[in-house]
Amino acid sequence: MAASDTAIKVLVVGARFGGLAAAIECHRQGHHVEIYESFPEHKVLGDMITLGANASRIVFRWDKGQLMKQLLMLSMNIREYGFRIHKYDTGEIIFVQSHGPPKGKEGIPSGMGMPPNGVGGPPPGMGMPPKLPHIGGHRGELHAAIYTYARDKLQIPIHLGNNITEYEEGDDGCALVTSTGEKVYADVIIGADGVRSKARDRVLGVGHDWKPANSGFAVWRTWFPSTELAKDPKTEEFTKEDTFNGWLGPDQHFLFCTLKGGKECCWFLTHRTDREIQDFRSWSSPGDLQDVVKTLEGWDPLLKSIVEKTPAGNINEWKLANWPPLSSWVSEQGRIALLGDSAHPFLPSSAQGAGQAMEDAVTFALCLKKAGKGNVPAALRTYQDIRYDRVKTLQKTGDTNRERWHGVDWEEARKNPESLALPREDWIYEFDTEKHAEDVFEDLFSKRINGVA
Repeated sequence: MAASDTAIKVLVVGARFGGLAAAIECHRQGHHVEIYESFPEHKVLGDMITLGANASRIVFRWDKGQLMKQLLMLSMNIREYGFRIHKYDTGEIIFVQSHGPPKGKEGIPSGMGMPPNGVGGPPPGMGMPPKLPHIGGHRGELHAAIYTYARDKLQIPIHLGNNITEYEEGDDGCALVTSTGEKVYADVIIGADGVRSKARDRVLGVGHDWKPANSGFAVWRTWFPSTELAKDPKTEEFTKEDTFNGWLGPDQHFLFCTLKGGKECCWFLTHRTDREIQDFRSWSSPGDLQDVVKTLEGWDPLLKSIVEKTPAGNINEWKLANWPPLSSWVSEQGRIALLGDSAHPFLPSSAQGAGQAMEDAVTFALCLKKAGKGNVPAALRTYQDIRYDRVKTLQKTGDTNRERWHGVDWEEARKNPESLALPREDWIYEFDTEKHAEDVFEDLFSKRINGVA
């Protein structure tokens, strides 16, 4: 059940993780919300995605915790296995990083419910669990669960097959125009349409020169059944349970997971590339297995045994770009805002792209609720004020994580193996974006209303 009606009509452009989260949060806060998505039908696509505890804290507040349980059922379970970090050439395991909170401190306590109106946090006196687990599984399957919840349980209208050709706005509202010529009016539009965002072009204005820069890196990635791995004695062990392994070396790292009890697997190889990105709106292409094998020369031979099991035509290569912070996430008239990748694309090595989009969603919906229908422009600018610096800082972790893994001093690593661990700082993962927005909204909003900001 949603909060009291705010009479604010919100159009969300894009039905990815950020767009769905924005719609769900708008529903929670009592706004009238609809989603417009360019894809003609919903499909279960993609490979691995991780939602950190900061994102699972958001999901925990939905559907009295039931959706959280569903996502955890779809996630890999490596509590006992951990994340095993190897030296690139010998294959030696240098460190095993535990995955998830201490035993007995995570998850959803038995019998925990949400308030009757489904709006706030856990019931009085109950509080959040001391720690919340990370969610990691097939991108398409996790997305499908959230999509189904938004569409079927919350009855949020999702209009598929709608390319947006134009945005309009004025002092009293805004509108979008679809490829069929339909014009849809609203109080506010949130562009969650990804790195190829058309909403971003509207926000930045005609002739803007904002574009990303080549990072000098790309990533090969794939997902496939573990059938052939199970037939090879060198790789069979990975098919008996969920596993997570990483090999770190000069200028590249290789990550390998098996899921669903070892029945399916995925691998990712981040590597240097001297190929330029010719078109920043299209930077993925089919990968060549022989290129992968050549790149792994001199590395643990086990990796060749893994990648050679990849079905033909099942590898994609994604060029990785560095995206400078936008000057603004909000249009000049204050009726159109950006969210997630349309505002701040993340490198995969940050493991925060979807999580930060979901944090945006919570903050956006809450700011609209607290500001009210008559203060939409100030609400959107306050949303940006709350989110901008945190996102800008977190974007840098994609580079720092990669540099740390690609430049390991192995002699020092043996003395301090924990230095190899994937960072799990509390300021990132224990962050409660809803509480933070509640705490800082009034001060930042008043500055916007009074023209101080």
